[in-house]
Amino acid sequence: MGSHHHDHDHGTGHGHAHGVTNYGRAFAIGIALNIGFVLIEGAAGLASGSLALVADAGHNLSDVLGLLMAWAAYALSKRPATARYTYGLRGSSILAALFNAILLLIACGAIALGAIQRFFEPAPVESGMMMAVAAVGIVINLGTALLFLRGSHDDLNIRGAFLHMAADAAVSAGVVVAGFAVLQTGMLWIDPAISLVIVAVIVAGTWGLFRDSLVMSLQGVPDRIDATAVTARLGELPGVGAVHHVHIWPTSTTEVALTAHLVMPEPGGDEFLAATADLVRREFGIGHATFQIEQGGCGHEQADCGPAHAHRDHDDHAHAHSHHHRH
Repeated sequence: MGSHHHDHDHGTGHGHAHGVTNYGRAFAIGIALNIGFVLIEGAAGLASGSLALVADAGHNLSDVLGLLMAWAAYALSKRPATARYTYGLRGSSILAALFNAILLLIACGAIALGAIQRFFEPAPVESGMMMAVAAVGIVINLGTALLFLRGSHDDLNIRGAFLHMAADAAVSAGVVVAGFAVLQTGMLWIDPAISLVIVAVIVAGTWGLFRDSLVMSLQGVPDRIDATAVTARLGELPGVGAVHHVHIWPTSTTEVALTAHLVMPEPGGDEFLAATADLVRREFGIGHATFQIEQGGCGHEQADCGPAHAHRDHDDHAHAHSHHHRH
């Protein structure tokens, strides 16, 4: 005989106050500014016959693509769950963060390749026009990056958008510095050298985004959560004799789920489950917890201890479930 218990706790589902800001407007502004910049830069490049400006306009199109991906994922992650997508489409934010990291690394490769070629075939820098357009680029990219600064700490998808724009502000700043240095010294190698330094800085910043989003897409425990500490904390709860089959995984770039088997000779009631769900949310930022209660009849090494259990989550609230096994 088994009994099911559902506990609906109307919390935010996360330990951080990331849900306060709506980034829809930030994405709209950022995309509009960057499309405008691409058009201006492309037109300036064609008017002045500068291949470098046209190429940079093409590169800035990748910003628009990156922002569009992050925005789409941000919107999709807010859609309700369905019979097929029982967590909704929150996981799209993880994919967008991963794609943004890959897009940035590919862009870095292209910039580095161009810089290395310029070492062997130095090209005159069209200083005036390049510096003027790059200065506009700094303002637009930095301005857009600042729109996402607040959310970049808590949400990997927003961090992807932030890094993409901050990286381009750095590239634009490099163009201005390089243009000025070449004008002052006449040494053409300064231009590609600065490009390579900027590439190194961007790769260093993007690597963390790439690693974290890859770990999340493989359902790894998010960096901010110590799985051992979670298991130990559950084991300290009154009445809990042992804890096993603990699984912790991200359902989006901001939300985390947990399932665990708790061995309790005297099973706790609804209040125990509600309190435990609340505890893992407050202490670890895990908003969706599912617990299976056992009375000690199952061996801990058995992978199929207890019946298979599926749960559909309609919203962002934390849920605690228990299976009471009578032996």
